[in-house]
Amino acid sequence: MLSAFSLIMIQKTLYIVRHGQTEYNKLGIIQGRGVNTDLNDEGRKQAQMFFSAYKDVAFDKAYISELKRTQQSIQPFLDRGLPFEKLSGLDELAWGIHEGQLPTTENKAAFLQIMRDWLNGQLDSKFEGGESPNEVEIRQREALAVIMSHPEEKTVLVCMHGRAMRLLLCILTEKPLSEMDTFPHQNLVLYKVTHDGNKFEIVEFNNAEHLKQS
Repeated sequence: MLSAFSLIMIQKTLYIVRHGQTEYNKLGIIQGRGVNTDLNDEGRKQAQMFFSAYKDVAFDKAYISELKRTQQSIQPFLDRGLPFEKLSGLDELAWGIHEGQLPTTENKAAFLQIMRDWLNGQLDSKFEGGESPNEVEIRQREALAVIMSHPEEKTVLVCMHGRAMRLLLCILTEKPLSEMDTFPHQNLVLYKVTHDGNKFEIVEFNNAEHLKQS
């Protein structure tokens, strides 16, 4: 529950996006909190397309993770003077010993098993050196408390990461973390979420229209 700040009658709109494509995304290399990659050419194109579609939205502030691919994804907004803050709570889930690995039969099997664990509610499961969904939830709630503690920021841009975004959307909609895979995503897809002073509601779900421009 979000009772710590749900009692504050804050009306806010969050534009939550995943970062643009990196070369690791393109090649299927495992990329989590411990891999600080840059956007590739496609990712920079996606960033520009998103900016072109949403440059007229009156964002009050942006919140990003501490990984540079999130800042690069919204850099055109920052270049126009949009204030921003880095929050480690928005970082991607850490995949531990598997980060930086190309897909193999062995790690594919390991990922399939841990996804089954999470789907079955075993949310403390994690890889060696990595994080569990329950651990990510703790830091995400801390980040969310920061974002919601500024009632003057009515419209906020949040750029983060795929698995982490799925977990955050569970928190916002009060779904169990085991339902994280009900939130599909791709690079620089948008989830628009409103807070009416009492609860969050997703008003745009997995929106990729801005990536379909000619």
